Amino acid sequence: MAAQIIRTSGRKTATAANFLVFCRAKTTSAQYVASRHRDPTFEKLMDDYKNLLKVVSIQDLILSSNSTPPSVSLDFLHRLSQTLHLNRGPAAFLRKYPRIFRIFNHPTKLQPFCTLTPAAFHLVRLESDSIDKSMPLAVTRLVKLLSMSLTKRLPLRAIFKVWRELGLPDDFEDSIISKNSDLFSLQDGNETNTHVLVLNEHKVLDECLVPAVENWRLVECCKEDCRLDRTELKYSFNHGFPPGMRLKKDFKAKVKEWQRLPYIGPYEEMRVQEMQKRVTNSSRMKMEKRAVGIVHEFLSLTLEKMVEVEKISHFRKWFGIDLNMRDLFLDHPGIFYLSTKGKRHTVFLREAYERGCLIEPNPVYDIRRKLLDLVARGRRGWNEDGHQSNNVEIGKVAGVEELNNASR
Repeated sequence: MAAQIIRTSGRKTATAANFLVFCRAKTTSAQYVASRHRDPTFEKLMDDYKNLLKVVSIQDLILSSNSTPPSVSLDFLHRLSQTLHLNRGPAAFLRKYPRIFRIFNHPTKLQPFCTLTPAAFHLVRLESDSIDKSMPLAVTRLVKLLSMSLTKRLPLRAIFKVWRELGLPDDFEDSIISKNSDLFSLQDGNETNTHVLVLNEHKVLDECLVPAVENWRLVECCKEDCRLDRTELKYSFNHGFPPGMRLKKDFKAKVKEWQRLPYIGPYEEMRVQEMQKRVTNSSRMKMEKRAVGIVHEFLSLTLEKMVEVEKISHFRKWFGIDLNMRDLFLDHPGIFYLSTKGKRHTVFLREAYERGCLIEPNPVYDIRRKLLDLVARGRRGWNEDGHQSNNVEIGKVAGVEELNNASR
């Protein structure tokens, strides 16, 4: 569903009618992104999350080292400053998070190194244990991801892009793919040193191939105050617009019309010939609604119901999506929210969040949220000499005080 950008003098934010009309004026994708309606809840969440991504990147470098305890030199991080987006250098960034990183002078190499604090190591162990315990769910998520592909095949390098989002272990090639040879198989790709993950035919798989949106439709259908009839609800998606976004009558009418539009679900078979039949406006709208259904299901499979646009774009061809992904998210602000914080575009599944937190959290998300809480606290409660202050209450964030005690 294309959208039109209507600019009026003196207006700083775009109204809802600007997003959902049948033709969009000539404008660049960057202008379209800049004109979106901001949601302060998601923007506040991304303020801390953009720093969390840097923390996780450094944490992974530390854990991948062979030293005991795991550590890396500040000189090594300095060479990666541009890649890690450490504008003021690694030392300044590490000192901002004394609850996560510890800087020390290496006894033999005589240069500053950094390692993780006991609390951070404890979180790493908890997350690893939670992922191991949820291995059957990880297998199901991988099966669903492959089932959305037109050919039931996906490049392995694309899955590596989202292994953390899907809750896969870092050795999922051995722990999941090799141990489930009845479900998965690896084949050589078209390029050198590339592999393609293939989903083997299995009759039991059909039982798990139910889109997440179907569960919402079932709940809505059983509500006593449900205002939608079964015909309209059959193809509807949950909509929740950001606060302050003005919904005009013509916009509401177009959303209602779009809700009733039938489409091919993410797990339904689709022939290549059907993809090429995009002559009429109705067929194009159905293809776009199918793309919305696929991305909705993709985000539902992630543990945090969010993913970077660049990562999900690697699956576009394999899912049969011939649309600009950013425009797709902006055209449907009631379903998705696109944030540009941290020099990256991140899309959220709006219905999964309430007040910046997941409505239905999972164990891995809870642990990652504790790390996010440590990032959000920064240096609060710490003196200039790097010790906890006695006159500041520590551990106000849920679970942080218990975490520090358990890691000692």
